[in-house]
Amino acid sequence: MAAVPQPRRRFPRPWPRTDRVESTLRAVDDFLEPRFTTPPSPALDRFFYGLSSAADHSLIWHALGALRAARTGEPKIAVRLSIVLGIESALTNGPVKSRFKRVRPPSQPEGPLPYGMRRPITSSFPSGHATAAFTAATMLSQGSPAAAPAYFALAGIVAYSRVYTKMHHPSDVLVGAGLGLVFGQIGRRLLPLS
Repeated sequence: MAAVPQPRRRFPRPWPRTDRVESTLRAVDDFLEPRFTTPPSPALDRFFYGLSSAADHSLIWHALGALRAARTGEPKIAVRLSIVLGIESALTNGPVKSRFKRVRPPSQPEGPLPYGMRRPITSSFPSGHATAAFTAATMLSQGSPAAAPAYFALAGIVAYSRVYTKMHHPSDVLVGAGLGLVFGQIGRRLLPLS
């Protein structure tokens, strides 16, 4: 009797199992959270909540792109950066976050958030703020090597603000930063700023 041919799998390598990913992320968080937890203070609250809010919808990055475009007389800089950030946001907040559906840290305050910060409604993993920050820093550092350390420092502070404000687990931010570096490199190749 001839063997019946089996249909080929449409996707030869499925995504990793979510429970395995979640247990790895929890182990990373258990290691990092005690090392990166900063005691709250009114001054730090004002700074980190304010910075996190300024980075909502990548506003701070669009503003930096517009400033650089105005300074250099090259409007394409702001346009291309906005296009890359729009694509990054659609991918991160769409298929990537919907795949993992990770719950945010449980220690978020009830009711309105301090300093008018917006309460996120998407999955915690990965951090969209960190992804956008490192995408933008990678893009903006192209053709501007002297300013690159400042862009990446700001990206790191924005990413940390999401851990400080308890909107994300540390692993959400680390993976978001790595994803942002990848998106930024792709953006630099497809839509270079210089």
